[in-house]
Amino acid sequence: MAAKDEPVVIKKYANRRLYNTGTSTYVTLEDLAGMVKRGEDFSVQDAKTGEDITHPVLTQIIFELENKDGQNMLPIPFLRQLISFYGDQMQMIVPSFLEQSMSAFAKEQERFREQMKSAFGKTPVDLMKMAPPMKALEEQTRRNMELFQNAMRMFTPFPGSTPGTTAPEPAEKKPSEKADDLSELKEQIAAMQRKIDSLS
Repeated sequence: MAAKDEPVVIKKYANRRLYNTGTSTYVTLEDLAGMVKRGEDFSVQDAKTGEDITHPVLTQIIFELENKDGQNMLPIPFLRQLISFYGDQMQMIVPSFLEQSMSAFAKEQERFREQMKSAFGKTPVDLMKMAPPMKALEEQTRRNMELFQNAMRMFTPFPGSTPGTTAPEPAEKKPSEKADDLSELKEQIAAMQRKIDSLS
């Protein structure tokens, strides 16, 4: 039996059965999802090797929930973006960003929940008052994106540019300005070439 502050150990056997060592009972993925919702901490271990397999089991729970009718929470654009980060240099930042975003959302969820509860079950006019909680949610999302963009700037070689975004296009130059820029660039290259020649 795990100590009070330690996570409950769930053992996964070769036959895919899950055994809760805290309650001495076999459990399902649905039971584990219920434990998560109740805030009960647990770790899943391979019964044979003792390897911690909590991550793949939690991922499997999400997969199961996403495949239930009407339970999809992860939008297709989000899934595509998430997949695109695998193997990318940004991969190491994404988990921290997602964790902080979800943590911030979790802190606000009770307030949102109360506002939503008070808005539903009323007249259509009262439902119009749902705008404030939705605005608060949008504001939280916007703040999270700003945090993410600020974090990205630390890893970007050029200030003001963020991976996945394009720098604002400069105003269209007149043909005469373009020609001047080109001749200036040519002159700079020629000057550099002269310096190199003088060194050799």
